[in-house]
Amino acid sequence: MARAIIADDHPLFRAAMKQALADCLSSDVIEASSFQQLEQLLGEQPQIELVFLDLSMPGNRGLTGLSVLRSQYPDILVVIVSANEDSRVVRQAMALGASGYIPKSVPLPEWKIAVETVLAGDNWLPSSMQNLSDETDQEMSAFANKLEQLTPQQFKVLQCIADGLLNKQIAYELNVQETTIKQHASAILRKLGCVNRTQAGILFRQMLDTSETFNEPL
Repeated sequence: MARAIIADDHPLFRAAMKQALADCLSSDVIEASSFQQLEQLLGEQPQIELVFLDLSMPGNRGLTGLSVLRSQYPDILVVIVSANEDSRVVRQAMALGASGYIPKSVPLPEWKIAVETVLAGDNWLPSSMQNLSDETDQEMSAFANKLEQLTPQQFKVLQCIADGLLNKQIAYELNVQETTIKQHASAILRKLGCVNRTQAGILFRQMLDTSETFNEPL
Protein backbone atom coordinates (compact mmCIF):
# COMPACT_ATOMS: atom_id res chain seq x y z
CA MET A 1 0.00 0.00 0.00
CA ALA A 2 1.34 3.40 -0.98
CA ARG A 3 2.22 5.71 1.87
CA ALA A 4 3.27 8.84 0.00
CA ILE A 5 2.70 10.65 -3.28
CA ILE A 6 5.31 12.61 -5.23
CA ALA A 7 3.41 15.31 -7.14
CA ASP A 8 5.72 16.82 -9.74
CA ASP A 9 5.45 17.15 -13.52
CA HIS A 10 9.09 16.25 -14.23
CA PRO A 11 9.47 12.43 -14.54
CA LEU A 12 13.25 12.44 -14.03
CA PHE A 13 12.93 14.45 -10.82
CA ARG A 14 10.15 12.15 -9.58
CA ALA A 15 12.37 9.14 -10.25
CA ALA A 16 15.28 10.70 -8.35
CA MET A 17 13.01 11.57 -5.42
CA LYS A 18 11.54 8.10 -5.35
CA GLN A 19 15.00 6.57 -5.19
CA ALA A 20 16.05 8.97 -2.43
CA LEU A 21 12.96 8.11 -0.37
CA ALA A 22 13.26 4.35 -0.75
CA ASP A 23 15.26 3.94 2.48
CA CYS A 24 12.89 5.89 4.74
CA LEU A 25 9.50 4.87 3.32
CA SER A 26 9.11 1.13 3.48
CA SER A 27 5.98 0.99 1.31
CA ASP A 28 5.53 2.10 -2.28
CA VAL A 29 5.66 5.75 -3.25
CA ILE A 30 3.30 6.65 -6.09
CA GLU A 31 3.54 9.57 -8.50
CA ALA A 32 1.30 12.30 -9.88
CA SER A 33 2.20 14.59 -12.77
CA SER A 34 -0.63 17.12 -12.28
CA PHE A 35 -2.71 18.44 -9.39
CA GLN A 36 -5.82 16.85 -10.89
CA GLN A 37 -4.11 13.44 -10.87
CA LEU A 38 -2.99 14.05 -7.28
CA GLU A 39 -6.58 14.70 -6.19
CA GLN A 40 -7.73 11.55 -7.99
CA LEU A 41 -5.07 9.43 -6.28
CA LEU A 42 -5.93 10.86 -2.86
CA GLY A 43 -9.55 9.88 -3.45
CA GLU A 44 -8.50 6.35 -4.40
CA GLN A 45 -5.78 5.89 -1.74
CA PRO A 46 -7.17 6.82 1.70
CA GLN A 47 -4.07 5.45 3.43
CA ILE A 48 -1.80 8.19 2.04
CA GLU A 49 -0.18 10.16 4.85
CA LEU A 50 2.42 12.28 3.04
CA VAL A 51 2.39 14.39 -0.14
CA PHE A 52 5.38 16.06 -1.76
CA LEU A 53 3.89 18.98 -3.70
CA ASP A 54 5.62 20.93 -6.45
CA LEU A 55 4.47 24.56 -6.60
CA SER A 56 4.69 24.83 -10.38
CA MET A 57 3.03 21.61 -11.53
CA PRO A 58 0.02 21.81 -13.89
CA GLY A 59 -3.22 22.65 -12.07
CA ASN A 60 -1.49 24.19 -9.07
CA ARG A 61 -1.62 27.99 -8.86
CA GLY A 62 1.13 28.96 -6.44
CA LEU A 63 0.09 27.91 -2.94
CA THR A 64 -3.52 27.27 -3.92
CA GLY A 65 -2.86 23.54 -4.08
CA LEU A 66 -1.47 23.53 -0.55
CA SER A 67 -4.56 25.39 0.68
CA VAL A 68 -6.83 22.87 -1.04
CA LEU A 69 -5.01 19.90 0.49
CA ARG A 70 -5.00 21.39 3.99
CA SER A 71 -8.71 22.10 3.69
CA GLN A 72 -9.81 18.78 2.19
CA TYR A 73 -7.24 16.42 3.74
CA PRO A 74 -6.23 17.95 7.09
CA ASP A 75 -4.66 14.71 8.33
CA ILE A 76 -2.25 14.41 5.40
CA LEU A 77 1.21 15.92 5.81
CA VAL A 78 2.21 18.17 2.92
CA VAL A 79 5.82 19.00 2.10
CA ILE A 80 6.43 21.69 -0.51
CA VAL A 81 9.08 20.86 -3.10
CA SER A 82 10.14 23.82 -5.22
CA ALA A 83 12.93 25.58 -7.06
CA ASN A 84 11.58 28.77 -5.51
CA GLU A 85 13.60 29.77 -2.44
CA ASP A 86 12.05 33.20 -1.89
CA SER A 87 11.63 33.77 1.86
CA ARG A 88 8.12 35.20 1.44
CA VAL A 89 6.92 32.05 -0.31
CA VAL A 90 8.49 29.85 2.37
CA ARG A 91 6.82 31.84 5.16
CA GLN A 92 3.44 31.68 3.41
CA ALA A 93 3.75 27.94 2.84
CA MET A 94 4.52 27.28 6.49
CA ALA A 95 1.73 29.63 7.61
CA LEU A 96 -0.71 27.71 5.42
CA GLY A 97 0.17 24.47 7.18
CA ALA A 98 3.00 22.89 5.21
CA SER A 99 5.01 20.41 7.27
CA GLY A 100 8.19 21.24 5.42
CA TYR A 101 9.71 23.15 2.53
CA ILE A 102 12.41 21.41 0.49
CA PRO A 103 14.16 23.47 -2.19
CA LYS A 104 15.10 21.43 -5.24
CA SER A 105 18.68 22.51 -4.67
CA VAL A 106 18.86 20.42 -1.48
CA PRO A 107 21.10 17.34 -1.94
CA LEU A 108 19.06 14.15 -2.20
CA PRO A 109 20.70 12.52 0.87
CA GLU A 110 19.10 15.25 3.02
CA TRP A 111 15.64 14.15 1.90
CA LYS A 112 15.76 11.18 4.24
CA ILE A 113 16.38 13.50 7.19
CA ALA A 114 13.54 15.77 6.06
CA VAL A 115 11.05 12.90 5.72
CA GLU A 116 11.97 11.33 9.05
CA THR A 117 11.58 14.73 10.74
CA VAL A 118 8.15 15.35 9.21
CA LEU A 119 6.88 11.84 9.96
CA ALA A 120 8.01 12.30 13.57
CA GLY A 121 5.63 15.25 13.83
CA ASP A 122 8.05 18.15 13.43
CA ASN A 123 8.38 20.73 10.67
CA TRP A 124 11.47 20.67 8.48
CA LEU A 125 13.35 23.44 6.71
CA PRO A 126 16.94 23.39 5.44
CA SER A 127 19.42 25.04 7.78
CA SER A 128 19.59 28.14 5.59
CA MET A 129 15.85 28.72 6.10
CA GLN A 130 15.27 27.68 9.69
CA ASN A 131 15.29 31.27 11.00
CA LEU A 132 12.34 32.07 8.72
CA SER A 133 9.92 30.29 11.03
CA ASP A 134 10.35 33.11 13.55
CA GLU A 135 9.49 35.73 10.91
CA THR A 136 6.06 34.37 9.99
CA ASP A 137 3.51 37.18 9.79
CA GLN A 138 0.96 36.81 12.58
CA GLU A 139 -1.94 38.08 10.47
CA MET A 140 -1.07 35.59 7.73
CA SER A 141 -0.94 32.73 10.22
CA ALA A 142 -4.28 33.73 11.72
CA PHE A 143 -5.93 33.85 8.31
CA ALA A 144 -4.41 30.48 7.35
CA ASN A 145 -5.86 28.94 10.52
CA LYS A 146 -9.27 30.33 9.66
CA LEU A 147 -9.07 28.86 6.16
CA GLU A 148 -8.83 25.39 7.68
CA GLN A 149 -12.34 25.86 9.11
CA LEU A 150 -13.85 25.96 5.62
CA THR A 151 -15.45 22.89 4.10
CA PRO A 152 -14.12 21.74 0.69
CA GLN A 153 -17.15 23.29 -1.03
CA GLN A 154 -16.76 26.56 0.85
CA PHE A 155 -13.10 26.66 -0.17
CA LYS A 156 -14.10 26.30 -3.82
CA VAL A 157 -16.61 29.13 -3.40
CA LEU A 158 -13.91 31.32 -1.81
CA GLN A 159 -11.60 30.64 -4.75
CA CYS A 160 -14.34 31.77 -7.13
CA ILE A 161 -15.01 34.88 -5.04
CA ALA A 162 -11.30 35.73 -5.16
CA ASP A 163 -11.42 35.36 -8.94
CA GLY A 164 -14.18 37.97 -9.05
CA LEU A 165 -17.11 35.72 -9.94
CA LEU A 166 -20.65 36.67 -8.96
CA ASN A 167 -22.95 34.29 -7.07
CA LYS A 168 -24.80 33.38 -10.27
CA GLN A 169 -21.53 32.56 -12.03
CA ILE A 170 -20.25 30.53 -9.09
CA ALA A 171 -23.52 28.57 -8.99
CA TYR A 172 -23.08 27.75 -12.66
CA GLU A 173 -19.44 26.72 -12.19
CA LEU A 174 -20.26 24.42 -9.24
CA ASN A 175 -23.60 23.24 -10.66
CA VAL A 176 -25.66 24.24 -7.61
CA GLN A 177 -28.44 26.72 -6.85
CA GLU A 178 -27.58 30.40 -6.35
CA THR A 179 -29.22 30.30 -2.91
CA THR A 180 -26.71 27.60 -1.93
CA ILE A 181 -23.84 29.86 -2.93
CA LYS A 182 -25.30 32.70 -0.86
CA GLN A 183 -25.40 30.39 2.16
CA HIS A 184 -21.81 29.30 1.58
CA ALA A 185 -20.69 32.93 1.17
CA SER A 186 -22.30 33.90 4.48
CA ALA A 187 -20.62 30.99 6.25
CA ILE A 188 -17.26 31.90 4.69
CA LEU A 189 -17.47 35.50 5.88
CA ARG A 190 -18.40 34.34 9.38
CA LYS A 191 -15.58 31.82 9.62
CA LEU A 192 -12.97 34.19 8.20
CA GLY A 193 -14.16 37.18 10.21
CA CYS A 194 -14.56 39.32 7.09
CA VAL A 195 -17.10 42.11 6.70
CA ASN A 196 -17.79 41.42 3.02
CA ARG A 197 -16.83 39.15 0.12
CA THR A 198 -14.45 41.75 -1.31
CA GLN A 199 -12.33 41.67 1.84
CA ALA A 200 -12.38 37.86 1.88
CA GLY A 201 -11.28 37.72 -1.75
CA ILE A 202 -8.49 40.25 -1.24
CA LEU A 203 -7.09 38.45 1.81
CA PHE A 204 -7.18 35.13 -0.02
CA ARG A 205 -5.40 36.58 -3.05
CA GLN A 206 -2.77 38.22 -0.84
CA MET A 207 -2.12 34.82 0.72
CA LEU A 208 -1.40 33.33 -2.69
CA ASP A 209 -0.11 36.12 -4.92
CA THR A 210 3.47 36.16 -3.67
CA SER A 211 3.98 32.49 -4.44
CA GLU A 212 2.62 32.92 -7.97
CA THR A 213 4.68 36.06 -8.62
CA PHE A 214 7.96 34.52 -7.53
CA ASN A 215 7.30 30.96 -8.69
CA GLU A 216 9.83 29.85 -11.28
CA PRO A 217 9.29 26.40 -12.80
CA LEU A 218 12.23 24.05 -12.88
